[in-house]
Order: sequence, then C-alpha cells, then structure tokens
Amino acid sequence: FRKNIWVDFDSSVNLSLQADKRAHHNALERKRRDHIKDSFSSLRDSVPVLQGEKVSEASRAQILDKATDYIQYMRRKNHTHQQDIDDLKKQNAMLEQQVRALEKAKGNTTLQANYSSSDSSWYTNPKGSTVSAFDGGSDSSSESETEEPANRKRLRVEPI
Repeated sequence: FRKNIWVDFDSSVNLSLQADKRAHHNALERKRRDHIKDSFSSLRDSVPVLQGEKVSEASRAQILDKATDYIQYMRRKNHTHQQDIDDLKKQNAMLEQQVRALEKAKGNTTLQANYSSSDSSWYTNPKGSTVSAFDGGSDSSSESETEEPANRKRLRVEPI
C-alpha cells in the first residue's frame, strides 16, 4: 500500500513539473512571436510606401519585398549623393586653387603697379584669359564648369 501511494505522488509531481515547463515554454514562444510581429510592424512603418497600412493589408512577404526595394533605392540615392559630394570636393579644391592663384596674381600685380602705370585690376590667368581681380577671377571658361557633369546640380556662389 505504501509503495502505491509513493508512485502516485511521484507521478503527480512529475505531471505538475511538465505542466510548468510547458506553460513556461508557451510563454517564451508567445513572447518570441510578439517580438517578430512588433518587428514587422516597425519595418512596415519604416518603409514610406507601407506607412500607415494595417498589418492585415500587407503580408510579411510584401513587407520584406517593399523593404528590400526601399533599401536598394536608398543605396542608389546614397551613391548619387556621395558622387555629388565628391564632385563638390573637387570643385572646392579647384576654387581654392583659383583663390590661391588670384592671391598670388594680386601680389604680383601690386608689385607691377609700383613699377608701372598699368591698371592693376586686370591680370592674365594661367589659361591666358584677361580677367578682373575684383570679380573673383571668374571667366566663362573656368575648369570647374567644363568638368562638371551635365546632370549634377550647379553650386551657386554668392559674392560676399
């Protein structure tokens, strides 16, 4: 009789432990599914084409497909912006070089003005064009204009 009671007690404890393990596992699985659902909702809200759509209107496959398209679009856009930045850096370097040339030419024309009566507001740039020292030395054949791609935005520089 005692042996039988002990076996019943062990099996009921064992069933109770199994039920606790199952409940814990179910809670963890529910938490994992909720996290995935929240992540898809966040991804859906991050893609402009899908913003504001209800979860039932966009399947997970559609969300992933549109997110992939959007990422590819943003990569192309970033690449174009990086090209623009590189072009502007080159243009900036050329402008800085022109400023140094103008400053050097201005120094040379000041020295020439002391020894000659010629108008020191005009000088010949390295390309052979005569330009005014007062207009920033810009002439219609500047190097930055010829190298600038036709599809790029032009930088407008205002005189100070």
